Amino acid sequence: MTPRDAADANDNRWSDLDRPPLNGAALRRALVRDGGLWCDVEVVERTGSTNTDLAGIVTGEKGADEGAVLVAEEQNAGRGRLDRRWTAPARSGLFFSVVLKPTGVPVERWGWLPLLTGVAVATALSHSAGVDTALKWPNDLLVTVDGEERKAGGILAERAGDDAVVVGIGVNVSLRAEELPVPGAGSLALAGATTTDRDTVLRAVLRSLEQWYVRWRDAGGDPVASGLQEAYAAGCATLGRTVRAELPGGRTVVGEAVALDGDGRLVIATADGVQEPVGAGDVVHLRPA
Repeated sequence: MTPRDAADANDNRWSDLDRPPLNGAALRRALVRDGGLWCDVEVVERTGSTNTDLAGIVTGEKGADEGAVLVAEEQNAGRGRLDRRWTAPARSGLFFSVVLKPTGVPVERWGWLPLLTGVAVATALSHSAGVDTALKWPNDLLVTVDGEERKAGGILAERAGDDAVVVGIGVNVSLRAEELPVPGAGSLALAGATTTDRDTVLRAVLRSLEQWYVRWRDAGGDPVASGLQEAYAAGCATLGRTVRAELPGGRTVVGEAVALDGDGRLVIATADGVQEPVGAGDVVHLRPA
């Protein structure tokens, strides 16, 4: 293990044997390869926010290459959409960010990146941990715990400089019932995962993200040609449900979520027959699936 991956000498990272630390050197050996997307994987013991840290590096003097990955064993100022806080016990989940520079993709299609990430993560969790994961538009990862839909993760994509996007991913892996921050939260363990080995899950997520990103980028960001629009719609728990979209500026739209348009916006059919595309806001599921 390299010095940058070493823990603070005052910490005992093995205090919880059910939550062993990640090995940054092993992850780099497994994921960094010639011609691949990932150029570096760094694991730190704790930080405020991996998104904030990576964005600062991207826009700083040294910059950051596409494919840089920053993983934190613990975040104490993690952020979700609408600047919501995201905290969890050390080593209870995966908290990481990646740098993507979609050269050749029109900027107006970069809005698909959080949706692409959702598809990639859901695919990886199904294959690596045996957990069926649904997508709540635009960026939540849902699992089923005791027959109830729970949020087990989220995605935050932020522009960094002129040519980069930093995508942050948080997944509750081994979070126990008594550790849940809110009643609607969940974890892979509570959803009956076949494994809670974070090394296994992280490798699967990054490999799936690479596959989907390269496919989308090589298609010029076209969500149809890359298969992204179809894949997201197939796994989206929001479509077909009655929802309330709380939009910037305080406006609210209520109706049935009927489709995703070509820009990744959620199309809501209101009671008066209007189909309104929603590109930003907070969506609440009003009717069970």
